[in-house]
Amino acid sequence: MEVKKICCIGAGYVGGPTCSVIALKCPEITVTVVDRSPQRVAQWNSDSLPIYEPGLDEVVRKCRGKNLFFSTEIEKNIQEADIIFICVNTPTKTFGNGKGRAADLKYVEGAARMIADVAIGHKIVVEKSTVPVKAAESISNILQANLRESVSYQILSNPEFLSEGTAIEDLLNAERVLIGGEDSPAGHAAVAALSSVYMQWIPAEKIITTNTWSSELSKLAANAFLAQRISSINSLSAVCEATGADVSEVARAIGMDSRIGPKFLKASVGFGGSCFQKDILNLVYICECLNLMEVAAYWQQVININEYQKSRFSAKVIECLFNTVTDKRICILGFSFKKDTGDTGSRRPFMSPKHS
Repeated sequence: MEVKKICCIGAGYVGGPTCSVIALKCPEITVTVVDRSPQRVAQWNSDSLPIYEPGLDEVVRKCRGKNLFFSTEIEKNIQEADIIFICVNTPTKTFGNGKGRAADLKYVEGAARMIADVAIGHKIVVEKSTVPVKAAESISNILQANLRESVSYQILSNPEFLSEGTAIEDLLNAERVLIGGEDSPAGHAAVAALSSVYMQWIPAEKIITTNTWSSELSKLAANAFLAQRISSINSLSAVCEATGADVSEVARAIGMDSRIGPKFLKASVGFGGSCFQKDILNLVYICECLNLMEVAAYWQQVININEYQKSRFSAKVIECLFNTVTDKRICILGFSFKKDTGDTGSRRPFMSPKHS
């Protein structure tokens, strides 16, 4: 199957950068990012993009209006696309079963229903959002329940592995691309079609193909392992402070072990961002639903250590201020949760009213 048109539902932190790089590397493919928000689409079409990522501005300027478009015409672009990416938010549920832990798939479901309503011909529907295992089955059920004559679908899982602040670099020089699909001739053809897009700039040996469920779980597992390393070194920082050891020296010593490596071994206030805590809580909920309570407790402890580190740091600040912050002025350099990103909504606060 020759891919001529791609439609991405969702013009956020994943959809915008991902499709901008695809447009840059695949000039023969028309890439359209659609969103319900006219304001967000207008920003993507302006000189002031809605998100900040080093290098993103340059990529968008090179491609926009040529083979990269941002639009509110969702139905039209779904109908014309060969591949449809679902890049919508999957926040933690705020009510109902799994409140505070499970992923809320209402936006994914909404995207699937929109595709079902207007799609014509054969479509490859790609989960790009981080979703729980078996989410592709839910998408398939929605599409099949509304199946019309001459319409067919294949569902793929293609999770993103981007870090805010380095998203463009992560896309241009990806360590791996993961594509999960159905073990059938039609499934293999869909995987091959999506692989052909990435192979325009990603070496074939870096493109991993699995079944759908392995791909979905791999994304949650990757974030859980990275967060686990942060909590591990942070837990040791408490031991270092109590014994006179230097956590940076400990991190350097263990990081030189090739089996461990140096990445994600910098002690800090704890991890923030929009992904780690959300995805680990989702993993905990999945384990509990599978009655794997010991496994759920293990991953919950990664979150617990993160909260402990935040509280421990706060206590040290309070201690330096004679045990009260009342009428004190504290300057915090850096408002986003990490460097080179404009994301301030998911930073980790380390002070709260209880500390006053």
